[in-house]
Amino acid sequence: MSSAASQAYLNTRVSVMATRLFGPGVIAELAQQDLAQLAERFVLPSVLDEAVSVRARSRAVEQALIQTLLAELAILARPMAAGERALVLNWGRKYALFNLKTLIRGKLYDLDQKEIRENLYDLPPRVRVPDQELFRAENVLELLRQLERGPYSLIARQAREIFEQRREPFALEATIDQRYYAGLVRQVMQFHDDNLRPLQELVGALLDRVDLLWLLRFRFAYQLSPSETFYQLVPSFRLLHRERLLKLVNLESFERVLEALPPPLDRMMAGSTNLIEVQRRIGRHTCEEANRILRHSRSGVARALAYLILREIDLMALFSLIQGQLLGLPNDLVAIAIEVADASCPIGTLTAKAA
Repeated sequence: MSSAASQAYLNTRVSVMATRLFGPGVIAELAQQDLAQLAERFVLPSVLDEAVSVRARSRAVEQALIQTLLAELAILARPMAAGERALVLNWGRKYALFNLKTLIRGKLYDLDQKEIRENLYDLPPRVRVPDQELFRAENVLELLRQLERGPYSLIARQAREIFEQRREPFALEATIDQRYYAGLVRQVMQFHDDNLRPLQELVGALLDRVDLLWLLRFRFAYQLSPSETFYQLVPSFRLLHRERLLKLVNLESFERVLEALPPPLDRMMAGSTNLIEVQRRIGRHTCEEANRILRHSRSGVARALAYLILREIDLMALFSLIQGQLLGLPNDLVAIAIEVADASCPIGTLTAKAA
């Protein structure tokens, strides 16, 4: 298939799959349905299996939704050129890094192997880490050395060096996250055609979100110094570039950081008093940018990645809704989780989980 034909096929495939995205008001409509209706609509029979624990049912639903997302990723990657496919696959490898962190925690805290296995995602071969080999590693350093022999070599090497220097679990996991996003940046910069600009815009929007949330969390929740915080960030192609991040990390309060943000982020964040609200607003901005790329770009790989980002957001909102019902949480808390209500309750504090 010629390059032009491949792009036409990919763009057509993305347009067809984009009809699966939730339109305005859909998630609020889903919040009115019970578990049986949701299970039928989204083919999730494990939701109704009362023979197993709520935790097991929740885990099965999450696993099923992630498999749905990665199956769609595989379909979209099939007609792509090698560089395009590598970028999209690396985006999906975040789930393998979740598994890696689970394995690392298991080694650090000597957790039961059964418990560790229950918390690993079942992933397709092209995006997984070699779980069984890593299970047999004697300690964290051996685990990371083994990982250096595959597609995660750069992440593993940097993580090993940091852990050898500091022996801090936080620094280790932060390095894994930072190297993941730095890898996406490197791959985007390997494009030298019409794909470069839309990919910079899309991945730049992702980095704007990640950098703002990490900056606020590291500086004001974890009380890291400006230099320590800056070291953990990955400068964006767009709003939160290197020079701007250097300025922001030296500000002394949550409110001053928000006030100093560039347009349009300063207007979007005005009045935010907690990290959950910031996360909601910057997430909305990322969705708008992904939607813009999906609707108006001619780059097949950028449109495919934009679709996957939006699809992941939809599926994780669906998971939050189902999990809330499984746990019997109050409707107002579930509404906050699925972002159909404001984060005005006491849980909306600076120490909330970000990114």
